[in-house]
Amino acid sequence: MPPTPLLDAVLAQDTAVSTLRRALAGGRVHHAYLFDGPAGVGKELAAFGLAQALVCETRRDNGERGGSGDRACGTCSSCTRAVPREETTRPVHPDVVVLERGLYEPGQIGRRTPESQDISIDQVRSLVLARAAYGPHEGRAKVFLVRRAEELSVPAANALLKTLEEPGQRTHFVLLTAQASLLLPTILSRTQRVRFGYLPEATVTAILTGRGVEPGRAAEIARLAGGSVETALGLADPEESEHRTAFVAAALRAIDAPDMGPALDLAEDAKKAKDALPLRIAALASALGARGSAAAAAGQPGAAGARGREAREAVACAARYSLAISALGELDGNASAQLVVEAMLARMRAV
Repeated sequence: MPPTPLLDAVLAQDTAVSTLRRALAGGRVHHAYLFDGPAGVGKELAAFGLAQALVCETRRDNGERGGSGDRACGTCSSCTRAVPREETTRPVHPDVVVLERGLYEPGQIGRRTPESQDISIDQVRSLVLARAAYGPHEGRAKVFLVRRAEELSVPAANALLKTLEEPGQRTHFVLLTAQASLLLPTILSRTQRVRFGYLPEATVTAILTGRGVEPGRAAEIARLAGGSVETALGLADPEESEHRTAFVAAALRAIDAPDMGPALDLAEDAKKAKDALPLRIAALASALGARGSAAAAAGQPGAAGARGREAREAVACAARYSLAISALGELDGNASAQLVVEAMLARMRAV
């Protein structure tokens, strides 16, 4: 069976995909798109699908060439090279360029230190500005994809502005974000927004079962995933499940510890797993909620045990649950993972 063109593989995002297909078919692909929507709902797949169609060697452009106007063939050399490689998460096609925090070794982008907090101006200079004056390497189109565009530093975003406004011929940008409000207004004004929504539970279930998850477990995970395949895969990963359990246990110990030592250790570890941290803090919130509910039930009139102690425990758990939810909001705002965990645990200890 021949490879499926990437845009054909985007599920349950009919409005977004139709918008892109119409632009391709009419030869009116915008020079700068902002793909806006939750994490794990198909934005990146659609972005690479658009890039694949733009560089496809057989797709018809305004009556030229021989293929369909809105679809990549999926099989030509350009189409296969436009697909991100699993080991590097970026394609080998010279005209499909990915920008992402920490994706490149410092020396590759003219830096001495890694990009730990944002997409640096060095990456924009090396990958975009140095190529802006030149046409596509292979003659079809040149596409720059920016993962988590909200992580562009202010200097990097400003350096990108003029190129976004006046790109070279056959040059296109696709910025991906789950937090459009964090982008500079000048970036927002120079891009055409394409919105992506949460996926239906049935779609998430089907994706999980297609990856070998048992149907019953896949349906249960899909109910918890909130319409995000990224979240669902994290929940389905046995190794990550162990890490979440260990994080929750360590956090609960840190809350009850006589000093801040265990909390500081856990915060230090958190910066090494920033992408997994939201699920781990959500699991902590769930554990605190369950503990608080159990304490509240034990403190009801007629229940056995010391009702006053249980009632205090229920109140404390409720307050700590709220602090965990607040920490998730801070992470959404791109705060430092280490500082978020440290502050969250310090506040929980004070309850």
